[in-house]
Amino acid sequence: MSENALTADALLDERALSKLRWRCRRGLLENDLFIARFFAHFEPRLTQRHAQGLLALMDLADNDLLDLLLRRSEPHGALDTPEVREVLQMLRHTQTEPAPVTSSR
Repeated sequence: MSENALTADALLDERALSKLRWRCRRGLLENDLFIARFFAHFEPRLTQRHAQGLLALMDLADNDLLDLLLRRSEPHGALDTPEVREVLQMLRHTQTEPAPVTSSR
């Protein structure tokens, strides 16, 4: 396995997760709901590879991102990468799964 592959599969540390969460703030509530559920489900397992895909999606305009999340469109051109497709699948999956239960203690 190459060094790049090992780096891409490395889990994000707390600082990187915090920066990623900040970068994922959106102006459209619907997108924020997808993203909040994504982090609730996957945050402990997010890797550098996931961060790359998510950051690429965050470069989109809100309505373009929502179209992808709602399956009205699919990634194309420079956005059509394995990382983006994987993260997009994860984002879409969170809408079909119940939200994880967290303790309020």
